[in-house]
Amino acid sequence: MDAGKAVAMLLDPRANHEPVPAYAALHRHGPVLRVSGGYYFVSGYAAVAAVLRDPAMEAYDAKRLDAQWSDWRDNRAVALFADSMLRTNAPQHTRMRRLAAGVFTARRVSALREVIATQVDEILDALPPGETDLVSHLTYPLPIGVITALLGVPAADRGRFRRLAEALTAVLEVRWTEEDRRRAHEAALELEEYFTYLVARRRAEPADDLVTALAAAHDAGGEQLTGEELMGNLVLLLVAGFETTTNLLGNGIVLLLDNPAYAKQLRQDPELAPAYVEEVLRIESPVQLTERYTSRPTVVGGAELPADAELVLLLGAANRDPARFPDPDKFDPFRTDLAPLSFGAGAHYCLGAPLARLEAQIALPALLRRFPDLALAQRPTRRPRMNLRGWSSLPVTLGTRQTGMSTP
Repeated sequence: MDAGKAVAMLLDPRANHEPVPAYAALHRHGPVLRVSGGYYFVSGYAAVAAVLRDPAMEAYDAKRLDAQWSDWRDNRAVALFADSMLRTNAPQHTRMRRLAAGVFTARRVSALREVIATQVDEILDALPPGETDLVSHLTYPLPIGVITALLGVPAADRGRFRRLAEALTAVLEVRWTEEDRRRAHEAALELEEYFTYLVARRRAEPADDLVTALAAAHDAGGEQLTGEELMGNLVLLLVAGFETTTNLLGNGIVLLLDNPAYAKQLRQDPELAPAYVEEVLRIESPVQLTERYTSRPTVVGGAELPADAELVLLLGAANRDPARFPDPDKFDPFRTDLAPLSFGAGAHYCLGAPLARLEAQIALPALLRRFPDLALAQRPTRRPRMNLRGWSSLPVTLGTRQTGMSTP
């Protein structure tokens, strides 16, 4: 595959392909490829890392949306993300991030270990015998349970968000169809209606959760958080809080079942889980790309870029850069100096990254220990997305269930 075919594949809105051959073609070309005009793909690890950490690089914010798409606020999905931390720049981004950061401190995440372990045990105890879809019964229920508890979303409402997130996040892809846009807009309206109801409920009945905290920040005169920012960040925190972790868990399970020797090692020694999770993040990044714009002429990966250039940062390709990772397409949890870019870097580094890692570090060895004969019932089905890379279903046969074995 040459670079031109690689670009065509990665820009195809059908996204019914495996991107790894395209990534390899881009690496043979170099770390930066001009696609057209001021539009570039960045695939090299060092180049992507440098862009993510450069404060002169800007997110795809409302200012740039205004310049490219006059009626973008008519689509509520696009508008919600534009009003969130995801697509704002300093100082707005700094202000919003500071408000949410208190929920994701290292101390608070560490304190959740026992809660997560208990949830994992309960989920594994409840898995139906025989053939089971682990997306429906594990990789979705665990992260949605954790993030909704942090937000303050009642447990009875958890089931509605998988469908809505699937539709909403279409607008985070490189390309999307008119049908994707329509479904995302409808999902955004439903999520906005839900959070409007929940904010009102938390104003009447405050609790120790993120909805209460962000609503209070807005009510303090709107200077800390506007109404649009309140809705945008609540939706972002909900969706980002489980979508990426669902993909991380599913990708990890398939990689382990495809590599039984490594699965056996992790089953026998759960202390290896942090290294395993880092390699899962590297080789199957739950998020494959993000975007930045140059605020001034600059050089990236040896390429001279003009001001206002649009950069598609291919996180998944960067994590498979042979200049950074020897034999990059091989799953090897004993690599050293990993530092995958799956959660970004710099000012926009994912707030929930430590939580996602912790959930995977607990759940993956627990699943293998509880079901030592676990096997794929058939090859799982990929979600029809390029950016948010995961499985739409994950059919397995559980085999013998080990009883009396709690999560370590």
